[in-house]
Amino acid sequence: MKTSNFAVFLYWSDEDEAFVAEVPELAGCMADGPTYQAALANVEVIIQEWIETAHALGRRIPEPKGKLMYA
Repeated sequence: MKTSNFAVFLYWSDEDEAFVAEVPELAGCMADGPTYQAALANVEVIIQEWIETAHALGRRIPEPKGKLMYA
């Protein structure tokens, strides 16, 4: 399963003073970084780790839904 198939929300967090990347289809899957690009690169690693951990624990790995129908 390709990690880039999951939707990622990227935004600036004043509280964290960093860009935050969240993957809503994978519960609790998020990363941050000092730049937009760093947050995106970091979340790609976290997505892979999330999938590997779920697989090791025998948990269901959701299929990426693709484009949202609303914003």
